[in-house]
Amino acid sequence: MSSPATQNAALGVAYRVLAMACMACLSALVKWTGSRGIPVFEIIFFRNAFAFVPLGLYIWRTTGFEVLKTKRPVGHLVRSAVGLTGMVCGFSAVQHLPLTEATALQFASPLFMTALSAMILAEPVGRHRWGAVLVGFVGVLIMARPQPGHFNLPGVTFGLLSALGAAGAMVAIRQIAATERGPTIVFYFTLGGTVLGLVGSAFHWVTPDPATLGFLVLAGLIGGVGQLFLTEALRVAPVGVVAPFDYTQLVWAAVIGLLVWGELPRLTTIVGALIVAASGVYILHREMRRFRARD
Repeated sequence: MSSPATQNAALGVAYRVLAMACMACLSALVKWTGSRGIPVFEIIFFRNAFAFVPLGLYIWRTTGFEVLKTKRPVGHLVRSAVGLTGMVCGFSAVQHLPLTEATALQFASPLFMTALSAMILAEPVGRHRWGAVLVGFVGVLIMARPQPGHFNLPGVTFGLLSALGAAGAMVAIRQIAATERGPTIVFYFTLGGTVLGLVGSAFHWVTPDPATLGFLVLAGLIGGVGQLFLTEALRVAPVGVVAPFDYTQLVWAAVIGLLVWGELPRLTTIVGALIVAASGVYILHREMRRFRARD
């Protein structure tokens, strides 16, 4: 019989893969509803407002609503502001790029996070991780293809800003994680996204047709479920075990892009994504070694 640790690791990997499937579906829904003329802030409103359905059920069944008490309101505000900036850019990126390319650019997030950790948290970053960051950005250049006639400036810019925002959000979470629990952080981020989407939509609201409305609601539900799968994956298994499976999102995105839009991933996208993914996994490996050395 397999050991409990092995069973937990397998369950954590399953949760992480399911989370990545949800995130790829969410990106596809954002792309589809955007093509129907729905503004980005309106999509953000639906994505966060309806994410409260699975999130509320999860909190009710696990931690209870006392988890919403917080000692770090300013920290939640900073984390939400940075993360939502990344969400706005990420949702804009999928409007300008094929789904696979927009997803692949998100893989630059661990590279940015390494640099931000050194600058903001004053964490020591050795030559191995800095080397992995440089190699990773070579992969980003391969994906972006900055050649005349091939460079999609708006899409690549939004994609990289989204990755930077995600990295900044992770750094902000590190700063408040000592006193704040996962559901608390997710709740206030979702609340911030709902408010931001509602305020932004007040200046430009497009009433969706019934089918588009259904997909907007579905985006919120899937986004909320995906976030919970991420939380559960880290609850049952170490981050070093589950984090490398984040890159399965590219596979899901490629399948959805092919089936829905007939998009075939470019060779440069695949090669660049593999380089960035390898750099990210190596950075994670070095980080886990550093934490083990502390224990």
